[in-house]
Amino acid sequence: MTDTGRRVRPLSPRTLDARPARYPTPAQAECAARRLALRHPDRCRLREVGRSRAGRPLLLLSVDRGPRAVLVVGGPHPNEPIGTAAAVRLAEVLERPARPGLSWHLLLCLDPDGAALNAGWLDGPLTMRRHYEHFFRPSFEEQPELLPAPGSGRPPMPESVALTGLIDELRPFLQCSLHGVDFGGAFVQLTGPVGGLAERFARSADRAGIPLDVDSYDAVGWTSPAPGTYLMPAPGSPGTSRALPDEPELSTWSYAARRGAVTAVLEVPMWAVDAVGDARTHPAGPLAVGEAARDLTTRSEELTALLARVPAQAREAYGPLARTAEFNLAVAPRVAAEWLELWCPGPLSAARATTAGLVAARLPLRVASILLRLLADSRGPAAEAARERARAVVADSLDRLRNRFGARWVPVQEQLAHQTRAILSTADCLLLPI
Repeated sequence: MTDTGRRVRPLSPRTLDARPARYPTPAQAECAARRLALRHPDRCRLREVGRSRAGRPLLLLSVDRGPRAVLVVGGPHPNEPIGTAAAVRLAEVLERPARPGLSWHLLLCLDPDGAALNAGWLDGPLTMRRHYEHFFRPSFEEQPELLPAPGSGRPPMPESVALTGLIDELRPFLQCSLHGVDFGGAFVQLTGPVGGLAERFARSADRAGIPLDVDSYDAVGWTSPAPGTYLMPAPGSPGTSRALPDEPELSTWSYAARRGAVTAVLEVPMWAVDAVGDARTHPAGPLAVGEAARDLTTRSEELTALLARVPAQAREAYGPLARTAEFNLAVAPRVAAEWLELWCPGPLSAARATTAGLVAARLPLRVASILLRLLADSRGPAAEAARERARAVVADSLDRLRNRFGARWVPVQEQLAHQTRAILSTADCLLLPI
């Protein structure tokens, strides 16, 4: 940590709404954090708390020294750059001393290796097409917030070890995990109730022009005490999705909860879809979901055949890309089957039907985009035919998302404003009873 006595004018709350913004790369986030540590050596400390699998540093910016700690995790999913951006923005907001007795600990990017595979999008126009040209999201076993099951024989990732070590060291009363969704609305997932947060979260989303996701696919079957707010279920709870191999109890969210913290997983969309906020019964929900299930099944079969054309050397050279394509194509049929078995028999909300349509367009879009990267160096008519088919899937999926679902870009400054307000509101609501 270096030091200087220079002070700067702190950002006002109005700045959260008005300041134009872009997503920073992890390197740019590190530069911003170092500048803050230089300006405020009495309040800010930047340190390395671990290394990624590829040896990239995991950096923690701590602000203030109060006994009650808040841990903020930026960049847990590399295709969601809002997390790192919001960690930096929060640090800027905290330049003005906040509530006494608190310390804020901001992990700038939990998955810098994954972020490097998405970085090409951040230096050009933030368009939907360019986002997917540079898309990467790891398979579940390579996501550092998800911990291996006991007895699995799989060691935790070094990023996971760094995060659980921070939880053990800091013993935070609140952990905020900063996420984004490509298409949909804002929502929050909690490991325990936070009185007053739902109302403040809803007002913040409305202020940013973002719908609340009232029937989120990430929280199917979870208790929802208010629109857009979900409580994580106990292991084995009935009604929760079994298609995806994610288990909240095997996560760093629950790890923190077992050590006395409330974890808030804060989600904000890049492209908003207003229909995810419609809780009314869909007039033909089962038909819409059945159509989405069939589309997803057909597309996954087609893309599985294209994946078989990826050369062995490309799979080896771009292992993380190949593994995430394989993972998504293995999951897709299970998702579609669950929709047909559990969703279609009864009435469904418009939000739930919309969610199915979004997933049925988004998952093939992700896989087809990754296949284009894996096939980029392949030569010959068969490879070109595979690329052409993958391009057609990308084009059709983008068209559906824009025109059928009305996906609209949420300016980065609005995403940042909402997520930063949500962090501060969650901490405030937990402190109110004190």
